[in-house]
Amino acid sequence: MSGKVKARSSANSSDSATQTVNEKILRECHSLYIDPENGLVRIGEDLGLSLLAPRKKITVLLIGNHSAGKSSFINWYVEEHVQRTGVAIETQGFTFVTSGRKRESLTGNATLHLYPHFEPLRQIEGVIDYLTTEISTSKQKKFSLVTFVDTPGLVDGDMKYPFDVNDSIAWLGDLADLIFVFFDPIGQALCKRTLNIVERLNEKHAERIRFYLSKADEAGHESDRQRVMMQIVQELCKRPGLNKTGFDMPTIYVPSLNNKGSRCANQIEEVCKDVEKTINQTIQTTLNQLEKNCDQIALLVEDKLSQNDQQASANLKARLRGICYSMFGLLLPLLLLATFLISTSHQLLSSVLGESIVLTLTVYLGPLAKLWQKIPDSYTNHVIIGILCLAFIFLLIAKLFSRTKPTLSRKQKRNLLEVRDYVQNVVKSKKQTLYQEYLQQSVAEHDM
Repeated sequence: MSGKVKARSSANSSDSATQTVNEKILRECHSLYIDPENGLVRIGEDLGLSLLAPRKKITVLLIGNHSAGKSSFINWYVEEHVQRTGVAIETQGFTFVTSGRKRESLTGNATLHLYPHFEPLRQIEGVIDYLTTEISTSKQKKFSLVTFVDTPGLVDGDMKYPFDVNDSIAWLGDLADLIFVFFDPIGQALCKRTLNIVERLNEKHAERIRFYLSKADEAGHESDRQRVMMQIVQELCKRPGLNKTGFDMPTIYVPSLNNKGSRCANQIEEVCKDVEKTINQTIQTTLNQLEKNCDQIALLVEDKLSQNDQQASANLKARLRGICYSMFGLLLPLLLLATFLISTSHQLLSSVLGESIVLTLTVYLGPLAKLWQKIPDSYTNHVIIGILCLAFIFLLIAKLFSRTKPTLSRKQKRNLLEVRDYVQNVVKSKKQTLYQEYLQQSVAEHDM
């Protein structure tokens, strides 16, 4: 964590001019995390905190048997023919449909480069060759904030997929914000593979799954639709993980000239409302998470500074202990030498140091000198060696007890304080501004 922390500027003005408020909020939150120098992800790494940057769009996973209308729904929502449709199994891989600056098609590695959080898909053998991305310039509905993931049409029997389709869909379900399950009333609505995957997804993501009876206008009369829905619900309830009350399965179909005179209630707008509701929830969650991460970082900084102060205090005590033991280790040989000279060479010592100094030493070291004189000559060397060993032990203890641990430098402490001020004053202030923009937008829409 080096250099002074500065606030990151917004995206360039040409982009922001065409962005909706919700788009701007999610993009700016994302940029606050991924900035290479001052992003929260980088700051978190320096503090030992793993943070994930929020996505700029929600992900909607569509699953169902072949010819269930998944691709047709995407085309209707985008208001552009980006996905092939038909009775045949058109979608054999995974197609990511998203908005961008120009119409483009990407495959394999380019798709994973565009969506790095889907990188673990590489672990599923064969799937990389069946990933495509369709980029559309459409701004219809809430498409600029949505990435649709169209999955292979699911069938039973001898149909073999070039990769493990069940594991792939289950893995994508872990990352999806919404999971749309389309049941086709005139096709294989009760495809066992579809039901198995739905049951598997329901174990972990029941709150994200939405069931729809697609192509409802082709199901015949109302009684026929009710019978089909009853069959689907009964089949779902047979599964232990799906045996619950309150199944909601709106009837939907893509509006067209062919079904203009249909009397079937079309609840396709409910799908749009689910998407919009999830976008709003994602924005609120992202803003709340942004503030939470700022508080986590500030708390970690406070902890590091507090631990550094405690360590500095512990180091000071260690140094004082080391000084004390060192003094004992050094004084013992000096006392030994002075006592020896007073006892054996009093006149020599007086001529060197002076009579007054020797007299003073004699007063203080007299008891030790008398004690030294009582030691038999045969033990003198042993006593000297013992005292020197004791002095050496004191010096070793001094070295051991004076060990210190590294503490933060002034520059490091300054950087930590700058980080704390940045997340608390700049980022949280930005979060508050974005939240106000979000609320003002909601109030304005409500007033209209």
